[in-house]
Amino acid sequence: MQIQKEDMEINEDIVIVGAGIAGLATSLALHRLGVRSIVLESSESLRTTGFALALWTNAWRALDALGVGDSLRQRSLRFTRFQAFSADSGLPTAEISLEANMKPVDYDSRCIKRQEIVETLEKELPPGTIKYSSRVVSIEESGLVKLVHLADKTVLRTKVLIGCDGVNSKVAKWMGLPKPVDANRSAIRGYVVYPEAHGFEPKFCAYFGGVRFGFLPCDDKSLYWFCTFTPSAVDYDEKIEGSPTKMKQFVLSLASNVSKEAYNILERSSLDSLYCAKLKLRAPWDILKRDNIVKNNTCLVGDALHPMTPDIGQGGCSALEDSIVLARCISEAIFLRKSIKVEKLEEGDDELYTRIKVGLEKYAKERRWRIFSLISTSYLVGLAQESNGKVISYLREKFLAQFTIETMLRMGDFNCGKLLK
Repeated sequence: MQIQKEDMEINEDIVIVGAGIAGLATSLALHRLGVRSIVLESSESLRTTGFALALWTNAWRALDALGVGDSLRQRSLRFTRFQAFSADSGLPTAEISLEANMKPVDYDSRCIKRQEIVETLEKELPPGTIKYSSRVVSIEESGLVKLVHLADKTVLRTKVLIGCDGVNSKVAKWMGLPKPVDANRSAIRGYVVYPEAHGFEPKFCAYFGGVRFGFLPCDDKSLYWFCTFTPSAVDYDEKIEGSPTKMKQFVLSLASNVSKEAYNILERSSLDSLYCAKLKLRAPWDILKRDNIVKNNTCLVGDALHPMTPDIGQGGCSALEDSIVLARCISEAIFLRKSIKVEKLEEGDDELYTRIKVGLEKYAKERRWRIFSLISTSYLVGLAQESNGKVISYLREKFLAQFTIETMLRMGDFNCGKLLK
């Protein structure tokens, strides 16, 4: 029996759990730096479900560092304007040109299909990097290595474990990180494909009020839309989540004050394109604890580390930032870059393990306050956008819409740096 157990064990230096955007980007960033990793994915094939996401300047800088930015730009439209409306009256409240001279030289913002992103990242990885049908059932520590137990009885022995497995991360749970908290809000998302060109301008339109709507063109034929709301503030029955027909009727009932063209987008949405989910976030103060980001050469990336509300559009963008910073820190540790300083090793210490530990701690230090500010800002912006009351409604229409747009642009103007060998 002992021989059989050993035959089931496989040694891998770096194991990444989850083949979503975060996991694929992290593996590709490591690959660009000459560091091998494997990615465990529980599904039988690449998960291309999901709709689209807005990517701001920081995300495109990260994608350029990965070497896939130009390819993705060819399949998306660059926003030229951001326009805000009141969800209560339907009237415009603010508008910003996204081509103004004050923007960064490399400013970019686009909405792109999730499928396009994951397929592009996957194609750049060496064959065999992703191990499909590899569901993690448990993790344990054995000296300096982690034992990752899979459903098929395979056991992976790894020096570095990276959790990219989303909001309900098994890796985060094993590390002891508190569960994400409920934001007391929900979101319904949809996607519309036109047989011919839809004719909409390449601009981001958003309606702020007790309910928040947004409409973003992805390319010449498709648009992505979202609706976020506070269930307790509207006539919402959770049972509609099992009925796409009722879900669509609910969204249309909330959209009485949006423009006719926006309403037509919602009405045109096919039932199989609708998705509803409760919004969750990581309590921002949990991010300030180093052991909640990195622990015993285990770390987290993307939603596994920092789920946040979508109010400034930084969930996917920040995951891409994480991947670049983490890969750079690991590479510096492995190849003894000068920026990774290791104190004198004690007798019996594993030098590589210790160097990587220092590298991961550097990653935690670099990301901690950036992530804290993203989670906090997103939550507060969402609270202001959807709160009711005469005073907050007046402030929102006069000041908050413009403030929200400027905040989204400011938080998106972040440079995670390049990948340098």
